[in-house]
Amino acid sequence: MLLAGSLEGRFFTGANLLNVLRQSSIIGVISLGMTVVILTGGIDLSVGSVLALSSLVAASAVKSGAPAPLAWGCALLAGAFLGWINGLFTANLRLPPFIVTLGMMGLARGLSFIYTGGAPITGFPSLFRLPGAGVVAGLPVPAIIFGAAFVSAHILLERCPWGEYVRNTGSNLTAAWGSGLNVRGTVARAYLLSGLLASVAGLMLTGRLDSAQPGAGVGYEFGAIAAVVLGGTSFSGGAGTLSGTLLGVLIMAVLENGMNLLNVNPLSEQLVKGIVIAAALTAHGAMRRRTERS
Repeated sequence: MLLAGSLEGRFFTGANLLNVLRQSSIIGVISLGMTVVILTGGIDLSVGSVLALSSLVAASAVKSGAPAPLAWGCALLAGAFLGWINGLFTANLRLPPFIVTLGMMGLARGLSFIYTGGAPITGFPSLFRLPGAGVVAGLPVPAIIFGAAFVSAHILLERCPWGEYVRNTGSNLTAAWGSGLNVRGTVARAYLLSGLLASVAGLMLTGRLDSAQPGAGVGYEFGAIAAVVLGGTSFSGGAGTLSGTLLGVLIMAVLENGMNLLNVNPLSEQLVKGIVIAAALTAHGAMRRRTERS
């Protein structure tokens, strides 16, 4: 961040820092749900597709004359339902989460394109666009939503018994089953939360672009996974914090913004991101091995 600031005077301007907050908020909201899922020992590859489909549900509702709050509710229900389906297949049928969510990724994306014939839905009322384009007291509404989602998720993980269930499930699944822990319910709720937060991110993206697109959110799952791992959450589950994820989100946002201001080639941007993620994974693996030896 300091390097970017020294190389590009526009980096530390108020407008650009607000832009960093706005840009990081969408991936940030998704990353919160991804953190919870990864803490259970799972993964959710469907978040980008769930984002797209739920935003199209909301967009079509509001274009049909539904009030914006009702349209938002439709999106949230759609996202939560798709997440619950992921949890149902993962927890109750004990199918690999990679396979289940990969299937949901294709299913939700396919339904998105079929639903609109591949065309975007555009032109929304100003209230409907509030989650992505609004400003309150000088702060972007997306950043406010991200902050509220972070606090809510933090309370769930750190102040409620469910947070302990999530970590116990990810730390040792066999022991969790043996102890009588409601593993099915814990895992199902984790995926439901991930789907719900993906739909929130979809409303934010749709509001920002004034467009709901069937191709929206492609690759967002990898950005979220990168932020979670960069924040120190164990990819095998059981260990990690939302505070670490928040740091990972901000690091990725600052890195991307700095490279954009420096006019770095987009292909080189991907290379730099890959190096950062690989370095974080390597460092995390080394720290874990050191802890196990001690």
